[in-house]
Amino acid sequence: MAFSVYTIYRQVFKVWRKKRLALFQRYISPEPGDILLDVGGYPVFWTAHAPMVGRIDTLNLHATSFDPANFPGHHIRPLEGDGRALEFPDKSYDIAFSNSVIEHVGSWEDQKRFAAELCRVGKRVWCQTPALECPIEPHFLAPFVHWLPRRWRPFLVKYFTPRGWAAKAGKEEIQEMVDWTRLISRREMTELFPDCRIVVEYLVPFVPKSYIAVRM
Repeated sequence: MAFSVYTIYRQVFKVWRKKRLALFQRYISPEPGDILLDVGGYPVFWTAHAPMVGRIDTLNLHATSFDPANFPGHHIRPLEGDGRALEFPDKSYDIAFSNSVIEHVGSWEDQKRFAAELCRVGKRVWCQTPALECPIEPHFLAPFVHWLPRRWRPFLVKYFTPRGWAAKAGKEEIQEMVDWTRLISRREMTELFPDCRIVVEYLVPFVPKSYIAVRM
């Protein structure tokens, strides 16, 4: 069952990703001369699409590799850094971008620092995160687990979720994933990004799947 559920999810995710990219282009209007900072993203996300901007800097806590010779036309520069304390001047990027990262940066205070840094360095901002209000927890593909007490979650993830990796993962790995996943509500998203529009992606009508903070 784990394999079939995960396989279906991957196919559905491709459709969602295509729709999200269309939303990004609609709201942010990336231009060939723009410089984009992707906080927490990887080059592979951008090389799957035709180039949309002049240059992309992908920033992560650890070094990532990228061979530009394999992707002509894509100008991507992997960087190391902490999204909660970016070492760039104010408004130094045309677009500050982050996709499904802010829920993994730590506590509420960490999330506030992350959001503030995105808004500080980017002229335009795009920050997407899964919705706390969605009944399906997207990292474990399990219903309601994120609404239950945190101390219960490692056990539930290990034995009651269909996601394949959890069955093989060790106790420490599962605990780390639970500890470093804090989903965000719409109210919190509005507080994190007070000068942004909050765009809602829906799982089905009236059931939010994710939130996107957009500053155009």
